[in-house]
Amino acid sequence: MGLDKLLSGAPARDVLVLDASGRFSSADVEDRVRAVAAALEVRGIGPGDRVAFRLPVGVDSVVAYRACWRIGAVAVALHPAAGSHDLKQALALTGPAVTITARELPPVPGVDAVGLDELTAAASDTTTRRYCEPAADGADAVVMFTSGSTGAARGVIHTHGSLAYKIAQLTEAHGLTPDDCALVPSPLAHVAGLLHGVLMPGAAGMKTVLMPRWYPEAALALIEQESVTYMVGPPTLFTTLMDCDGFDPARTATLRMISCGGAGVTPAFCRRAAATLGVVVKRSYGSTEAPTIATSRFDDPTDKMILTDGRAFGDARLRVADDGELWVSGPEVARGYLDPADTRTAFVDGWFRTGDLATVEDGWVTVTGRLGDRIIRSGENISATEVEQHLEAHPAVLAAAAVAEPDDRLGERVAAFVVAPGGFDLTACREWFAQRGAARFITPERIEVVEELPVLASGKVDRMKLQARLTDPSGRSAGSDR
Repeated sequence: MGLDKLLSGAPARDVLVLDASGRFSSADVEDRVRAVAAALEVRGIGPGDRVAFRLPVGVDSVVAYRACWRIGAVAVALHPAAGSHDLKQALALTGPAVTITARELPPVPGVDAVGLDELTAAASDTTTRRYCEPAADGADAVVMFTSGSTGAARGVIHTHGSLAYKIAQLTEAHGLTPDDCALVPSPLAHVAGLLHGVLMPGAAGMKTVLMPRWYPEAALALIEQESVTYMVGPPTLFTTLMDCDGFDPARTATLRMISCGGAGVTPAFCRRAAATLGVVVKRSYGSTEAPTIATSRFDDPTDKMILTDGRAFGDARLRVADDGELWVSGPEVARGYLDPADTRTAFVDGWFRTGDLATVEDGWVTVTGRLGDRIIRSGENISATEVEQHLEAHPAVLAAAAVAEPDDRLGERVAAFVVAPGGFDLTACREWFAQRGAARFITPERIEVVEELPVLASGKVDRMKLQARLTDPSGRSAGSDR
């Protein structure tokens, strides 16, 4: 079933999408989809053609996706805050038939883009001239760019079948119905925003509240006013929500479940959020290539929800290779990358190599680190995640990230950045690791206290940025033992 048919078959709502510009019913969204689809067809765009759009988080992005699928075109979602270099690179890789932008976004020199209003004004009416049959499951639906800590972003290709299958599985796992309401602060050009802001609410016929930017006080008001029941995001969203001025548990009484991924999803955070917000809190694991490949059902045991990253559903499969890397397979996995060489490396015999280190016990997966996040100290392989788990167990440490610091004698040694408002130094770190019985060689040899950890758009810690901060002009730091 094509995504357009899937979304068009959802129950009609008086308010389907709420964003900063207003409230839009199912009929409002449909009118806009038809207008944009007609405008694209007037330009000769049809099945298989790529349509790039760079639009703010809001109803226009939802409409752009759905208009592409209405005529069988492939949506190329570009982040509204992306820099000119990244935008030009993405457009060069995808070769779209047209690039759509919004007047409120700054133009990018050298990029020929058309405004959404300008595009639709060129169409003579709001009916498409030809109605395509629903796209086949194997037809391309989306090109979406990953964010990574090294190298250029890669274009991930998802099909109508992979996304439709994922949405069916997630809707069932989360127990979502038309009575639910999702608050989505994620950019819709990212897979989390696509899933939870466009596809899943549309398929379930539930109201979507879209936030262009995260302001905890504004989010609190929206949760209360719109009776939000469901949210997805990194822990920092919920931490700032619980700590913001005016927070009162009564104002989040309608929330029933939050799902978290990315950095900082510790058991301590999960327990605090569950107690403070009065909700089911669960961890989820996925990537642009394999979106939410593991999660928990809303009624799974609490310890599994907060101590593991979930389990696979439906036909998805997980396996751990000999080197500890997690490989995943299933109908929801992307068909590959724009670059065939990248595809050949990462997709092997129907399996996607995630690059993550993990364990799988009785079907429950726990991610323990990244292959690239290993620190090799004097021949010893050290998991950055293991170091971080020790650090975050300390009562003074709110969050931590461990990275490799080059060392002439050892090759690499462990450096750690910690968020510790009350202070935390190398002596305290060594005492803590010794108290916990951790191996001496995994104990950090440099501690840097920071106000916050830099994160990528995906919610993962930006380790490249942290490694760049290791060396100050003098090459020394007060937190180092040098």
